[in-house]
Amino acid sequence: MKFACFERTVEALYKYVVPKPRAQCSKSEQLVVTFAAGYIAGVFCAVVSHPADTVVSKLNSAKGSTAVQAAKELGMAGLWKGLGPRIIMIGTLTGLQWYVYGNWKAYCGFGTS
Repeated sequence: MKFACFERTVEALYKYVVPKPRAQCSKSEQLVVTFAAGYIAGVFCAVVSHPADTVVSKLNSAKGSTAVQAAKELGMAGLWKGLGPRIIMIGTLTGLQWYVYGNWKAYCGFGTS
């Protein structure tokens, strides 16, 4: 999911945000797009997976409970508790991963994403 989100975000950034065609962008500009797309992909994946991860954490602390019981006990607000810090952490880590990968590709002569 993260890869698909990243690729679609790169396409959208070049189509709607970057004021010139990708081929006319410098390597630095392309790497900024890579980082931004990676950050956005990380945020998307963090939001999608957060409720399930919260339920798993609850299950680990409440032995013998089921996923449905844990979700009911957490409630809708509880499923989303802690999402803000997770977005910052996962978005930044994912953006940096894609940035490093883009730099490595450029260094090897393959161009950036």
